Amino acid sequence: MTSSPSHRIATRDDLPAIVAIYNETIPSRMVTADLEPVSVESRIAWFEAHAPDRHPMWVAERDGEVAAWLSYSKFHPRAAYDGTAEISLYVGSRFHRAGLGGRLLAEAIDAAPGLGFHTLVGLVFGHNAPSLALFERFGFARWGHMPRVAILDGVDRDLVFLGRRITG
Repeated sequence: MTSSPSHRIATRDDLPAIVAIYNETIPSRMVTADLEPVSVESRIAWFEAHAPDRHPMWVAERDGEVAAWLSYSKFHPRAAYDGTAEISLYVGSRFHRAGLGGRLLAEAIDAAPGLGFHTLVGLVFGHNAPSLALFERFGFARWGHMPRVAILDGVDRDLVFLGRRITG
């Protein structure tokens, strides 16, 4: 029996699962610009930068297993950008097309004003049609296009900036 997914604030104990989900996306060359797997140790400071009251990281669980994660990250260090957060969303391969990404993204949009965010952005490779479609389904628009800024296995790849104004 499969339980319905739930989400919660990520804890340090979740970091190995978060890293495992992230690392499984690397070979696809669709989701991240990292070319080699990262270690749990290398991600500790990054994880700790996600303060639950300001830039939380959530995990979605299914049957007691971390199945997906979403984080709000600081968009830019200058103070005028404090109301904007970058959203990152990763779903474990066993849980693709189960609705977890959409559920987490919808909840992130709803929670944004309470965290002090008026704008959310996502950075997605131009060839990642599923992620582009997901963000666009939730009201994100294409705000920018950076052609050929990444090289993945000798192939030039575009980066698309997606954004959604939440308040105001």
